Amino acid sequence: MGLKHSVELNYTTEHKEMKSALVVKVVRVEGDDKLEALMLLLGKINSKSTIVFCNHRDAVNRISEQLELHKVDHGYYHGGLEQIDREKTLIKLRNGSINLLITTDLAARGLDIPEIDAVIHYQFPATEDVMIHRNGRTARMNANGTAYFLLDINDHLPKFLDIIPEEETLPKKLTLPAPCEWKTLYIGAGKKDKINKMDIVGMLLQKGQLQKDELGKIEVLDHSAYAAVKSSKIMKVLQLIKEEKIKNRKIKMEVSS
Repeated sequence: MGLKHSVELNYTTEHKEMKSALVVKVVRVEGDDKLEALMLLLGKINSKSTIVFCNHRDAVNRISEQLELHKVDHGYYHGGLEQIDREKTLIKLRNGSINLLITTDLAARGLDIPEIDAVIHYQFPATEDVMIHRNGRTARMNANGTAYFLLDINDHLPKFLDIIPEEETLPKKLTLPAPCEWKTLYIGAGKKDKINKMDIVGMLLQKGQLQKDELGKIEVLDHSAYAAVKSSKIMKVLQLIKEEKIKNRKIKMEVSS
């Protein structure tokens, strides 16, 4: 019997005419270092938007520390973070300042997350329902996507996975993902301070001397705002606007950490 390398899945109920192609792959870890294998896989995926799912916060933190060590742009998301920190991470994911998110199943459903190219099961889903929601982050709305199961010697593919995944080979040498082309500018005022999106656009285009294609998505919250700026321009912009005011107010502005 031949291997089935892909399966047509439809995660929507209202739009049954829309189908998406999800390719499921297995990555077999050589040796005993699953984290090293993840790094090799992320390098191979490169800058495609990716979510890595873990079952526990400590795994999320451990992976994030490794990525930080290699200076790889990413965000992490779990229930141990303050709400504002979780929101900042999602803002960066939406505006392209990060393409890689390390998370627990807290991000598997119910969040405003853009279309994702790949999902990696670093730790395997406990139930079929969890797997469906994780995989549902990719291959949506007629788009294609890939779900990877990172399999070490102690792991077994979930029994509820009803296809035989395609084998994905890892490179021998680590290549880090390309840096993101956007950075996020933090602005310390928002809607309740009478600051709106056009105020920010005007300041960054006029005083910050940005071209329109150098300014990306802007999100304004109650007491803060976040603007995507081309990475190559953000430090120059900060120098140009450091003494500027918005609505006659001196406002804190910095690269969002």
